[in-house]
This record gives sequence, structure tokens and C-alpha cells, in this order.
Amino acid sequence: MTAVPADRILITVAPTGAETAKADCPQLPTTLEELVATAQECQAAGAAMIHVHIRDDDHRPTLDLGRLTATVEALHEATDLVVQLSTGGSVHDPLEDRLKVLDAKPDSCSLTMGTTNFGDDVFSNPWPFVCELYQLSQEREVVPEFELFDLGQVHALRRLIDRYGLPYGGRVHCDLVMGVPGGMDGTADSLVAAVASMPPEVTSWSATGIGRSTLAVALAALSKGGHLRVGMEDVLTISRGLPVESNAQLVERAVALAALAQRTPATPAEARAMLGLA
Repeated sequence: MTAVPADRILITVAPTGAETAKADCPQLPTTLEELVATAQECQAAGAAMIHVHIRDDDHRPTLDLGRLTATVEALHEATDLVVQLSTGGSVHDPLEDRLKVLDAKPDSCSLTMGTTNFGDDVFSNPWPFVCELYQLSQEREVVPEFELFDLGQVHALRRLIDRYGLPYGGRVHCDLVMGVPGGMDGTADSLVAAVASMPPEVTSWSATGIGRSTLAVALAALSKGGHLRVGMEDVLTISRGLPVESNAQLVERAVALAALAQRTPATPAEARAMLGLA
């Protein structure tokens, strides 16, 4: 397995999400062709992993297994990126449909560690579902990324590892999702508290700042030696009042911020080694 130099930073791009409507943001990649082109641009800009939500023919969020499988295959064919499928879907997707996401055979999957108020909605992740999804990821040899929206979910990760052991691959990678209305604040203070509470088995972590918290969270993560997730799932402006033109633009900014911290983007091969992927 590839040795990963200490200065490497894993940049994940989350290009689409499940919340923004195509009509409100025409540059959002919602078709397979747009998603593949975005992935290629983002890999060229410095991303090593892609966090994927898909849409149907009407650009609405879907967990259709055929579409998910075709998406994973197309991204593997067109890029070297680590392909991570969201098991969160939209806040309205049934739990049983979210479990079936692993049937599409991604490299990685998101695994949210608890239920969160998500604006006016509820992002449901009851403990039995979390446990079932985790065990399924171990059986299917899919590397989970533990999504942590608050400190309670950081502590739940300790409980999960104690009960079921390490993930497939033996590494533990987390993503702090910050600035969601209902979750932890997108501030340096919240990030420091979350990192301090992580169990010792955690081998790498990234942070995501939603909306206006994007830059504050990115800078705090860099100062603590973390990795970054960026993309139009999380923010639609590049500066105050100026819309994002593309996901690659957000990756390029992350690369520039990392360079100030003397960090070099990890290649997809280095990302696989970091995450414990064969």
C-alpha cells in the first residue's frame, strides 16, 4: 500500500447534494454526464475523493439503485477518484432505501452517527439503523466516512467502535459537518472541541463548513492538521454575493488555502492508502 507523506491533504468534493434545485442553480451537476465532467475537472484541480448524490430525469434527488450503480461505474471509468456514495440521500428517503445504496458497490459511503435537526426538517439516523449500516459496510468491504454533526455524534462513534470493531480497511475517517442549522456551529471553537473528543482510533478527519461558515471551518481545519471537504452541496457562493461557477473553483480555492499551510493535495492513490482501501 502506498506510503502517504505527512504533508498530504485529502480534498473531497461534494458536487451536488440533495437540497438545491437545478432551476435555482443551473451550474449544479445533476445529470450523469455533468457529474462525470465535474469529477474529471475536480480531480485535475486536486480532489482525490467525490461524495455523490444523484438526481432523476427531473433533477430531483433519488436513490434508484440502477442509477447509483451506473454512476459508480462511470466515475470509476472516467476518473481515479475514490467514489463515496451518500447513504443519507435526502431527508425524506426511507431507511431501507438508504441501506441498499451499498449494493451499488462504491469505494466508500457516508455514515451519519445520529439524528439531526436539519433546518426545518429532521435527518433521521436512529441508532439501530446506524449499527445495521455499519455492519453492512464491514460485510460489503466499503469504507465508511463517519459524518459528525454534533458532539453527541462524536461520542456515538466511540460507542459504535467499541461494539463492532474497526471499519473495513482498519482506518477510521470522519468528516465534521459544521454550520447546519440544528448541528454544531461552523466555528473554530466547535471544531477544536469536536477534534478533542474524537476516539483515539480515528486516523484521519476532514471538515465541512456549510454556507457562510465555509472559510472559517476550512482555516480552522488546516490549523489543526485536518482535511477538507468542499463543493456545491455545501456552499453556492465563492465570496459574498458572488455565485460559484463550478465545483472545480471550490477545489482550486481549497488547494490554494492548503498551500498556505504547506500542505499538498493527496493523489487518489494516496487517498486510498489513507482510507485503508485496497
